[in-house]
Amino acid sequence: MAVTAGKLNTFSFFKLPSAWWCGVRLKYIDKERAVVTVRHKWFNQNPFKSMFWAVQGMAAELTTGAMMIDQIEDSGHKISMLVANNTANFSKKATGKITFTCEDGNLIKDALDKTIATGEGQTIWMKSVGVNEEGIIVSTFNFEWTVRLKL
Repeated sequence: MAVTAGKLNTFSFFKLPSAWWCGVRLKYIDKERAVVTVRHKWFNQNPFKSMFWAVQGMAAELTTGAMMIDQIEDSGHKISMLVANNTANFSKKATGKITFTCEDGNLIKDALDKTIATGEGQTIWMKSVGVNEEGIIVSTFNFEWTVRLKL
């Protein structure tokens, strides 16, 4: 079954309700790239009237995790996935509509192929960049994903 933006948004309603209620929505996904948007609103803001860092993190993580889910499903194997580390940089106040994009989907297949072939866990770092409506970078997140074949 193909992974689509609509299916993952429905999944988030049931399995990631805090992301859903904060307005995190997957807008586009293919094997190389995923795009997620979230709009600054009163219920996802911090005391400084900008978007809370954790809301930005949920949106950024979804760009990387959605592609991971898609490619794991395509592999036909049972593979576990987990974020082992992450780093973030906040360069501008996040207000308005923020769009996070990850273009590191090409890294996933190699890691999945290696874990399937060897049975050993693999790690990859994926980057997601958030920009505001003016195209200015507001935050950059890096996620270290681990994948391992389930036995």
